[in-house]
Amino acid sequence: PLAVEKGPFIVVSGHDLHDLYLLLEQTRGRGVNVYTHGEMLPAHAYPKLKAYPQLKGNFGTAWQNQQKEFANLPAPVLFTTNCLMPVKDSYRDRVFTTGVVAYPGMVHIGGEKDFTPVIQKALALGGYPEKHAETGINGGTQVTTGFGHGFVLSVADKVVGAIKSGAVRHIFLVGGCDGAKPGRNYYTEFVEKTPKDSIVLTLACGKYRFNDLDLGTVAGLPRLMDMGQCNDAYSAVTVATALAKAFGCGVNDLPLSIVLSWYEQKAVCILLSLLALGIRNIYLGPTLPAFL
Repeated sequence: PLAVEKGPFIVVSGHDLHDLYLLLEQTRGRGVNVYTHGEMLPAHAYPKLKAYPQLKGNFGTAWQNQQKEFANLPAPVLFTTNCLMPVKDSYRDRVFTTGVVAYPGMVHIGGEKDFTPVIQKALALGGYPEKHAETGINGGTQVTTGFGHGFVLSVADKVVGAIKSGAVRHIFLVGGCDGAKPGRNYYTEFVEKTPKDSIVLTLACGKYRFNDLDLGTVAGLPRLMDMGQCNDAYSAVTVATALAKAFGCGVNDLPLSIVLSWYEQKAVCILLSLLALGIRNIYLGPTLPAFL
């Protein structure tokens, strides 16, 4: 769910799931709820993390919207690895950092990872007085996650059967980094226009362009499957390799297209990994890397 329950809460952004785990341990029984943000969304798919009742849902969308989404937020935000933008005055007193991410003037929590200052700030701010409605960029009120290679391979027979029968004619992997420049709504429109006999796999924060859309199902499978963070590109490669093996063909012979939204150089290792594996049918945009 994207709505925020009433009462004190903390928003956790970035990529570090272990930091989230430590925060969940420290908020047990404190009356403080926890919400993921950005690339932390896949945390809801991990049973050990999902077991904490105070992990309630996901707040906001991708990294580039944080200055707007965090303005006047009645809660602290804990930034873990990556994706911190210059902090605005409208929420400067509520930003905490940990790990390799930091910002001048912000409270940085290192060492033993004692998140007491974050928890105290949440209790002092009090959160929303009533349940607060939030939506994705397309107006959806819920998003799904948890379709990593473990899940997809567990239903591999179903996927293979659907492709062989013609029920599923194509698989699109639409992922990558999101950004603020005009033109990135292309990915929303692309996913909206995918045929009903296709499956859309997604990963990384580019998914926020369309992950609140209801694409329905095909052959008993969700048409939209979120595989996780940008570093979960491994899951996509694992699934593609397994499908190629099942069909006795190469990955490039599969009915598979990879549509990547490129933002900056940190994603270069993912793209180079795909190229090193000989994977083709990659559509890259809306801008190209500087080295191409």
